[in-house]
Amino acid sequence: MKILITGAAGQLGKELCVQLEQGGSALGPLPERLQSATVIPVDIADADLTDRRQAAALVRRHAPDAVIHCAAYTNVDGAETDPDTAFAVNALAPRNMAMACEEAGAKLIHLSTDYVFNGTGTRPFTEGDLPAPQSVYGSTKLLGEQYVRAFCTRWFIVRTSWLYGRYGNNFVRTMLRLSAERDELTVVNDQHGNPTSAVDLAHHLLKLTPTKEYGLYHCTGNGTCTWYDFTCEIMQQAGRATKITPVSSAAYAAKAGKPVANRPANSALEHTMLRATVGDEMRPWKEALAEFIEAEKRDGNI
Repeated sequence: MKILITGAAGQLGKELCVQLEQGGSALGPLPERLQSATVIPVDIADADLTDRRQAAALVRRHAPDAVIHCAAYTNVDGAETDPDTAFAVNALAPRNMAMACEEAGAKLIHLSTDYVFNGTGTRPFTEGDLPAPQSVYGSTKLLGEQYVRAFCTRWFIVRTSWLYGRYGNNFVRTMLRLSAERDELTVVNDQHGNPTSAVDLAHHLLKLTPTKEYGLYHCTGNGTCTWYDFTCEIMQQAGRATKITPVSSAAYAAKAGKPVANRPANSALEHTMLRATVGDEMRPWKEALAEFIEAEKRDGNI
């Protein structure tokens, strides 16, 4: 099987490449059909996917069986002041990849976000709940989903949240870096979601890839917390004594001194489709975090 991965230099794209090279992850081996897969890593220097012709030429040239589209504009606050770039990367690029995959007869696995929801209510959102994004980022990601559905017949849309991994910057590494510089950190305590390990997410994307279980999926770490809870657990597992002070989103935004996007108060996701198809092996978020922290310690990063 031939798999093209966009955004291959990012933390999820790189993790996918590593698992395909190694034949599996901490969660288990790859599906048999992927054990000898040909991997085509693609990043921004290889093609401008916001250009329909370049996207089509890329897919036509490599003729993959599947495309895992990880490339995205993920600067949530930046999207508020640069909506055109967010639209181009998060909506037009998926449209272009969907059209290219349809022409080539390839499957498309497209990554989306919990920020397509408005954050009301207290239960996790299911795949059947109606999106209502509250930010430019969420709106452009939702439009990307809609384009994928409209222009491709063999699609998986996988929403995830609060992603961290060993390749690149993320919230966990930022908090650890800041805790080495400061005695106290202030973190919002009224946004609820699911921390997600790139290892676990990549494992499930690769489980889906050789199947025909097309559709919309939620795939996050199991269990819900706030950013404050997440930070406290990071510090405890890393052995840091930094004081963590909770703050409201409104108070944080007031002190930011720049435009801050509206974020959902509750963006926890339910894994109904995973359980119904390939199975939900996503680990509890504290367990997956512990593996990440131990790896960082072995590498001398903590």
